[in-house]
Amino acid sequence: MTLEERIIQSLDKIRPYIQRDGGDMEFVSVSDKGVVTVRLLGACIGCGLIDYTLRGGVEALLMDEIEEVTGVIAEDYDL
Repeated sequence: MTLEERIIQSLDKIRPYIQRDGGDMEFVSVSDKGVVTVRLLGACIGCGLIDYTLRGGVEALLMDEIEEVTGVIAEDYDL
């Protein structure tokens, strides 16, 4: 399984919780330094809790499950 496939598989574990609140996110890319970029969708756009969701949820999960991942950023979103 490729790195991208493993990242998408891990993101799919947390997406139902995000979708339950009207938001969503999708995998965009992973850099050669292990930084994953995701695209925010729905209620995630402009949400005041997105920093917590990205760092405390998505990033924590990915870094725990995939040793190559060093961080997570949102596309076109200033954190």
